[in-house]
Amino acid sequence: MSEAVSSNCQGWFLAQIHRLAISIFHLVPSLYSSQMPNFTPSDNQNPAPAWSSDELSTNPHVRNDKAGKVQRMFAAIAGSYDLNNRIHSFGLDQRWRKKVVRLAGDLCGKRVLDVACGTGDLAEAFAMAGPEHVEGIDFTPEMLDIARKRPEKTGSSPLTWRVGDAMDLDVPDQSVDIVSIAFGLRNVLKPEMALAEFKRVLKPDGKVLILEFSEPTNPVIRGFNRLYTNHIMPLTASVIARDRSGAYRYLPKSVETFLSRAEIQSALQSCGFRNVRQIPMTFGVCVAYVADAG
Repeated sequence: MSEAVSSNCQGWFLAQIHRLAISIFHLVPSLYSSQMPNFTPSDNQNPAPAWSSDELSTNPHVRNDKAGKVQRMFAAIAGSYDLNNRIHSFGLDQRWRKKVVRLAGDLCGKRVLDVACGTGDLAEAFAMAGPEHVEGIDFTPEMLDIARKRPEKTGSSPLTWRVGDAMDLDVPDQSVDIVSIAFGLRNVLKPEMALAEFKRVLKPDGKVLILEFSEPTNPVIRGFNRLYTNHIMPLTASVIARDRSGAYRYLPKSVETFLSRAEIQSALQSCGFRNVRQIPMTFGVCVAYVADAG
């Protein structure tokens, strides 16, 4: 049975890599043409990357200058962030976010705070699910510039954006029903401080939802995933983004060296969250964590 599963997984990964190659082959000729009005790559005039190869040879999470580097990195890739997400997740990133919204339960009359909202994908998905209000907060103004350009969708709840720090939220105590963060917790300088802030701003009956990349537990899948994220994705994503910041070399390193699933669960519990659940997605490539505030 395990050999059959491994064979199926191998076939799936090879099929996705083949799809990626075809997508990029058709995309590159028109990448920077007027045929792609939503693609606005940043022309980073600073020749010094946010992350050097030497810096990424060690754990980036222990660096005191991590916050500034992460901010510079996202500022550099903001214009192509959504495009790269769609291509290199094979469209699954949208599905993962919608699953997180469903895990939040009934949102009628609820207030949602989406932290490290980036260009607004998850915040927008929440806004389409019927809450009272959604606020997106991000550390990088350039990402929010993209979020603010999103066309308003019919049926969307009120949606606002502002710059903010996950470790020091300018939000009153016990004022929101849902706090979410997608693929952003490992980019925070001190994740435990961010989790404590999430607990502070949540109402006693509120929930936190975290979506984060993970290392698949199956060794075959983990091997193919590392091949893709360490060698294929950094090259193709950097070409698409015209990126010199090192963002797509930082990504796999930041996943490999971040807290394990058990450590994230323990950190949530240490901050006072209860009923912590883990929901792996797509062979464990990413995991949703759901926990109750009280």
